[in-house]
Order: sequence, then C-alpha cells, then structure tokens
Amino acid sequence: MTENVMSNPTIRVGVLVFPGSNCDRDCHEAVTEVLGARADFIWHKDPTLPPLDAVIIPGGFSYGDYLRTGAIARFSPVMAAVTRFAESGGLVLGICNGFQILLEAGLLPGAMLRNRSLSFICKDIHVRIENTVTPFTSRCTPGQVLTLPIAHGEGNYYADQATFARLKARNQVVFRYCTEDGKVTPEANPNGSLDNIAGIVNDAGNILGMMPHPERCADVLLGNEDGRLILVSLRDSIKCGRDSPKPVLASRAS
Repeated sequence: MTENVMSNPTIRVGVLVFPGSNCDRDCHEAVTEVLGARADFIWHKDPTLPPLDAVIIPGGFSYGDYLRTGAIARFSPVMAAVTRFAESGGLVLGICNGFQILLEAGLLPGAMLRNRSLSFICKDIHVRIENTVTPFTSRCTPGQVLTLPIAHGEGNYYADQATFARLKARNQVVFRYCTEDGKVTPEANPNGSLDNIAGIVNDAGNILGMMPHPERCADVLLGNEDGRLILVSLRDSIKCGRDSPKPVLASRAS
C-alpha cells in the first residue's frame, strides 16, 4: 500500500547537477513528491553547500563520461563540499553515475569497470537486501528482494582482494543482484560485478552508492514502488537521527 506523503518542510535534500546529469529531476521529484521534503538543485561549480540534511548524486553521463565514468565530475568544486559534508557525518546517496563519482572521489572503496557484455544495459533487475542497519535500508528486512531498474554501461563493480575482504567483514555490501526468489547466482548478475555487488556503504555507513535507480520506481504511478523503501529509510534517518551518533554497521569490528 502506498504510504501517504507527509510534508517534511524541515528536511532539505541537495541534488547535484553536472553537465550531462539526466536523473536530477527524477530525484528532485522523488524527494518532493514521495518524501514531501524540500529539494534544492546544487550546481557542480558551487564550492559550498547550503544547510542540508542529505545529498543525492544522481545518475546520468556527467561530462559525457569522457576519460572514465565520474573521472571528471570528481574534480568539480562541489565535490570538495560534498566530501566535507560526508566527513562531518552527512548522508550521501550516489545513484548509478553518482555511485561512479563517489568511487572516483575516494568516498567509497573500489572501482567501476565496463559491463561484462561491453554493452549498455537498461532493464529491471532484482536485488537482495544484505544489510538493513544503514540509514538507507532501515525500512527493509534482511534478505528482502526488491525489483529496481538499472541503466548503465559501466556497472561492473571491482575491488582488490583486501578491499573486498574488508567490505564483507564490516557488512558494507548492502545490495546484491539476485534472482526473483533471492538466490545470488552468476545468471542473476547483469554486469559481471564482483560477488554480485549492486551497492555498498562506506566504513562509517553514511554514504551509499548503488547502481539501480530507486527514484525511478518510488511511486505506484510508475508501476513499481520498491524504490520508495530506500527513500523513506533516508527520511526516517534524517528525522530520527539528526542528533544521534553516526550509524554503526551490523558486523562492525570492535
């Protein structure tokens, strides 16, 4: 059942805009219409951020994906401000190209390679929730399967052995590509991503990068609202945790 939108005028989310962004308005719409919050477009040349509760780095083809996805956007003035925001505990959500930018900026570990097929993939896929103890997945249940759309040519996540071991040990893998019934198989992996990884958080848990697009399936009018769970979890975290300690991952080492 669709949750009634409640106005949250005190919640303010910044949506970054780069030359080539094409999902910025989708994210703006999701924040304002689904969450009932305020959304501000933040131009890539802005060296500072206004007072914000969260930042969304949307999908698209920033700078035409020249050189490497996210490689040029990583040097935009706004990213220094996003880094400061994240280091202070601010919530950051990077979607598709936004995930790629976070990797290039060093805000998330690993790198993104070309899809195994060397072709652009645009379709609905299934992901399994691996970690619900994050500000982005608190509305989900462990092992829950979501149907979300992907649209990318470079979604093949890679990390070296030491980084991968750390991701697993600290429960930083949030989503894995899976079958409709939740089995993580090679056939369910659309792009060749390491260990079927579709999304990860940073060590502190306040930055999420994910290849699927929750904003494209957050309203019943779109025929699927599984993405709403991600966005509403973010809203819940903002409302309930503004003065709380930084989120701690489920299996964090002592």
